[in-house]
Amino acid sequence: MQVKSLQPGPAQLRTLEDEPQPVVAEFVGTLLLVFFGVGAAVLAAEYVGTLGIALTFGFVLLALAYAIGPISGSHVNPAVTLGMLMAGRIHLEMAVKYWIAQIVGGIVGAALLFLVAKQVPGLKTSETFGSNGFGDRSAVGINTGGAFVAELILTFLLVYVVLAVTHRVAVVGFDGLPIGIALATVHLVGIPLTGTSVNPARSIGPALFAGGAAITQLWMFIVAPLVGAALAAYVHKLTHPQPNVPAATEPEEEV
Repeated sequence: MQVKSLQPGPAQLRTLEDEPQPVVAEFVGTLLLVFFGVGAAVLAAEYVGTLGIALTFGFVLLALAYAIGPISGSHVNPAVTLGMLMAGRIHLEMAVKYWIAQIVGGIVGAALLFLVAKQVPGLKTSETFGSNGFGDRSAVGINTGGAFVAELILTFLLVYVVLAVTHRVAVVGFDGLPIGIALATVHLVGIPLTGTSVNPARSIGPALFAGGAAITQLWMFIVAPLVGAALAAYVHKLTHPQPNVPAATEPEEEV
């Protein structure tokens, strides 16, 4: 019996880059994650609380893992894409396409949510609108350093779990379950601290519509998640050693 590496080979990666479906899937997936996840915070926080918001993010990502996981890997997060890039599972060209699709998807998702929120009498959208923050924009008043460390560790957990439970670009089988649980968990911890970003695309969209301090503090929720993702990719290589050589270039092993 022949045993082959689970790393994607050059043919697989070229196919992924040549087809538009993965990029479109990342756009749609990020749009839905922002609309429903941030929507739970903006429209339903009074009714569902922190637990409900956390579960909404987790359940949406779980659903997306099954819906678009086989197509794009269901990253819907620039930090996850960075982790995949550093793990050698996608090429830089495809990662850039994913990042653009995710950011645009997040903005469109926030725009649609903004339109809905404007139809709710008395609902305030300025300054907050599900955006992330620290200092006086944090429920517990966490400072700049604390927010950076929190976002780094929360993102580390999410990206580390994604890399650990998947062995290629696609999300298959039960891979989506631990990923959804991880996202819900980081929200349970992070919502009182920063509102939980762990995803630059999720932060950029709402901040653009919130304005004010949400924009000036946005750098934190771009830089910290990316640093956390890079650290997760490095640690994953130490705990899950595997060759980053495309399968097509590896000799097949007879068993």
